[in-house]
Amino acid sequence: MKHFLRPQLESLGEGSSFIKPWHIEVFGSSIEIGNYVNIIASPDSKVRLTVWPTNPEKKDEGRIKIGSYSVICPGVRISSALEIIIEDSCMLANRVYITDSDWHDIYNRASTGSPKSVRIEENAWLGDSVIVCKGVTIGKNSVIGAGAVVATDIPANVIAAGNPAKVIKGLDPNEHITPRSQWYSNPDKLFMYFDMLDKDELRRNTCLGWMRSIVWPRKKD
Repeated sequence: MKHFLRPQLESLGEGSSFIKPWHIEVFGSSIEIGNYVNIIASPDSKVRLTVWPTNPEKKDEGRIKIGSYSVICPGVRISSALEIIIEDSCMLANRVYITDSDWHDIYNRASTGSPKSVRIEENAWLGDSVIVCKGVTIGKNSVIGAGAVVATDIPANVIAAGNPAKVIKGLDPNEHITPRSQWYSNPDKLFMYFDMLDKDELRRNTCLGWMRSIVWPRKKD
């Protein structure tokens, strides 16, 4: 993580974890990642965080900020020409795409377009392959169904889906919502639990067993 990512980021909080960080592509600045963020990448589904200001002379344009306790799944792409803010405890499922720009004008194809800021508020959940367009705000706790194209604002505490995304129903106000940050209320205990799971899974591993798995693999290898 320190080798691949830290030098490319404006800031990186404590306790964040990265699975296969060599498949996380970072381009441009400023990109900020909060505390205890979990980013998961894979060879066939790279995570791409790109800042490409439409006006490079303006130093305050082009920014991605990922809040604490958020999870970014394989294939997520976030592309900013102006500003994309993802608040704390958000969940971005596989292949979510968030952009604050069209990157070209409808009539002037040589133009880089007119960007508008995007904000994903605290504890929002974006399902598989959701697209979030420029100028959109998605409200706190809201859920966006898989494959939705979000072209206009979505209020807090609702479920939205479709193309273009529309509100289907509100969340039950009588139900308690537990954010991802609750997972990290006792980080030492959580990491100890994960360490125990790893040790239990790997306790039968041996050098000979690894060599045998290459030559003569079995189902449970």
